[in-house]
Amino acid sequence: MREAEGVGVRVPVRVVPVERGDARLEALLVEAVEELLRRYPAGSREEYRLAPGTRFLLGLLDGEPAGCIAQADADPAEFAGGVEMKRVFVRGAARGHGVATSMVAAFEDLARERGARRVRLETGTAQPEAVALYEGLGYARTPAFGQWADSPLCLCYAKEL
Repeated sequence: MREAEGVGVRVPVRVVPVERGDARLEALLVEAVEELLRRYPAGSREEYRLAPGTRFLLGLLDGEPAGCIAQADADPAEFAGGVEMKRVFVRGAARGHGVATSMVAAFEDLARERGARRVRLETGTAQPEAVALYEGLGYARTPAFGQWADSPLCLCYAKEL
């Protein structure tokens, strides 16, 4: 368990692996996509689908599902030795309690254990909280990749582990 600083209070954040189909995870993924569609109204649910084989972590705040994060294998020809971090999401009421920071740290630990040397991710211009999180955790801007390569709304980041 990792402890995160809340607003003047220490709040226990536990990050656990979960399988696709877990009701808590599925609810969070639906909320994450709904938020993305609010921020990017021209988007579609189809573009936010996650590939089979994606692995997930669930962030629990005081035992309640508060956030999720996904790990997808990156194309080795395009991103050798790396993994892709996707769908980092924290429910509104749980924001500001260190859930995202705890989930990213757990994600990085698992990626290292699985032999990854780098992490990459894509976020967007309408997600300033995400940009601040990633930059604050040492992620550096990179050229856009994959389906996002030509999108003016996308910001891509990477970090060496």
